[in-house]
Amino acid sequence: MEKRELVIVGAGPAGLTAAIYGRRAGLDVLLIEKGAAGGQINITEEIENWPGVQHATGPELGAMFRAHAEKFNTEFRDADVTKIEVRDGAKIVVTNKGEIEAEAVIVATGAYFRRLGCEGEAEHIGQGVSYCAVCDGAFFEDEEIAVVGGGNSAVEEGDYLTKFASKVYIIHRRDEFRADRAAVERALSNPKIVPVWNSVVEKIEGDGMVENLVLKNVKTGEISDLPVAGVFMFVGQAPHDEAVKGLLETTKGGWIKTNERMETSVEGIFAAGDLRDKSLRQVVTAAADGAIAAMSASSYIAEQVHLHSKLMEPEKVVALFFSSIDAGQAKLSGDVESAFERAGAAVVLVDGYKNARMVQKLGLTDLPVMIRIESGKIVAKKAVASEAEASEFAR
Repeated sequence: MEKRELVIVGAGPAGLTAAIYGRRAGLDVLLIEKGAAGGQINITEEIENWPGVQHATGPELGAMFRAHAEKFNTEFRDADVTKIEVRDGAKIVVTNKGEIEAEAVIVATGAYFRRLGCEGEAEHIGQGVSYCAVCDGAFFEDEEIAVVGGGNSAVEEGDYLTKFASKVYIIHRRDEFRADRAAVERALSNPKIVPVWNSVVEKIEGDGMVENLVLKNVKTGEISDLPVAGVFMFVGQAPHDEAVKGLLETTKGGWIKTNERMETSVEGIFAAGDLRDKSLRQVVTAAADGAIAAMSASSYIAEQVHLHSKLMEPEKVVALFFSSIDAGQAKLSGDVESAFERAGAAVVLVDGYKNARMVQKLGLTDLPVMIRIESGKIVAKKAVASEAEASEFAR
């Protein structure tokens, strides 16, 4: 089986940034993507909120990201990742072109906007059909536009869009919004917002750009036209989590839970970008996630390789696990190191605070503790409180 240090799944802004940071950290990086690099930004016509680039199309920015990753000799592979598994502690990335064992994996497969599915929607994506108010709202200055949906996202983003548009129609299939009461009251009190109740979009029309929506009243069956310059769909968003379903801890909606280091519930697997449980999904936040995930993965790999070589590979090892944030334990580690040096003996000092996962993996519940390892297995362990107790354990 092919073995790699860091495998990144997904070549959107998060994955490409992770590749850049991973290669700069000296890691062997394999980036797997199905389709063109850039991810969801490839369907964005214009991007004006990437710092330092005042204007670019989504595909242009995606190409810049890829070129930057290529500069650091990232290996790209076009493959379909069907599953990520943990087998006997090893992380396995299963693709349609074979299996890969990785020391660390970054999942950066992104998310997708649920589409309405009406006629003309697909043809006008990036040409007036949008799924992101923050990304595209400013392009509709003084225009009349529509929002489709009735939940919090639709109502809140509709209110946000009034900063730019002269009028915002919120089209909802029911006769009241499902959003929080405060959001509804704020929207309905906005003179630029016009609710369109009991209606669905049957068709999106326009020669190139969106020009008109064909609506159907679900109660009367009446068909009507609504001339608008754009339409924003807020009928839901979901993570591309197919490869990790059932493996990682997620929210009810399937968004992957991580800590601030982008660590998931499974050791050595990190998540970055839009599939994370987070409040803002933008190119800039995805890139930040990718950078953090790569550096966390680099630290994890370095720690695991170092500790494995120090603890598991030698035939016999004596080690002291301690916490560097406890002054007494930090002093004890220095005393034990000095005592073993005077005796001509070897001891491995492991900061259990910084290497919490290793502590957990070895089943150590209290620090400080001395352990004896033979041929990769713990054969003895003892809690110690002094240099004398540590020396006695080593005899």
